[in-house]
Amino acid sequence: MRESGRIVAEVLSLVAGHVRPGITTLELDRLAEEYIRSRDAVPAFKGYGPRPNPFPATLCVSVDSVVVHGIPGRRALKEGEMLSVDVGVKKNGFFGDGAWTFAVGEVTEEKQRLMRVTEESLTIGIAQAVVGNRVHDISSAVQQYVEANGFSVVRDLCGHGVGKKLHEDPSVPNFGERGTGAKIQEGMTLAIEPMVNAGGWRVVMEQDGWTVRTADGRPSAHYEHTVAVVNGKPEILTTV
Repeated sequence: MRESGRIVAEVLSLVAGHVRPGITTLELDRLAEEYIRSRDAVPAFKGYGPRPNPFPATLCVSVDSVVVHGIPGRRALKEGEMLSVDVGVKKNGFFGDGAWTFAVGEVTEEKQRLMRVTEESLTIGIAQAVVGNRVHDISSAVQQYVEANGFSVVRDLCGHGVGKKLHEDPSVPNFGERGTGAKIQEGMTLAIEPMVNAGGWRVVMEQDGWTVRTADGRPSAHYEHTVAVVNGKPEILTTV
């Protein structure tokens, strides 16, 4: 899983170097797929999900009010937009999963703060992934930090276990009550992923069956790491 996670981090770093006004999300998707396959790995999202509507691409690319699962296309990115990129990788039978949000050129102060708070909430949540805690200790830490900063956590989507499957138990919501949920145990591997809205927490699904957007049209940010509990403490696997 360290190897799969490292490739995830490398893809996000590659994408970061190409995010700019004028590039299409489809171009970013092709760059990502080529890189993953060059590492003798497989894009985990492409073809994932129920027939007859599996996810068609390597990356989930979500612009501004799209929370997650945006489908790459020929629309060019514009100055001032915010782009969340989610990528999964499978190598040697194990998965890594990670996401990051990027500014396209110069963005508003609100978007800057939304990205900063969401990234910080991920760090705060990961710190709770220690043996002896419970999963909702992660959830509560994320929720409290986000709401204290005037934003809201998405409640209809959550993080998850990850390993030999892309999505495994337990679920890792971004809201909850401390001291509840599954016990965190040595060797547990979790995808922790705050999805944070500038406005309300409610979301809607678009007709394509994948794209999830904020109900109020306000922007949303998304950050995710795959984390392993090693020697009682969290180790981030999706890093270089």
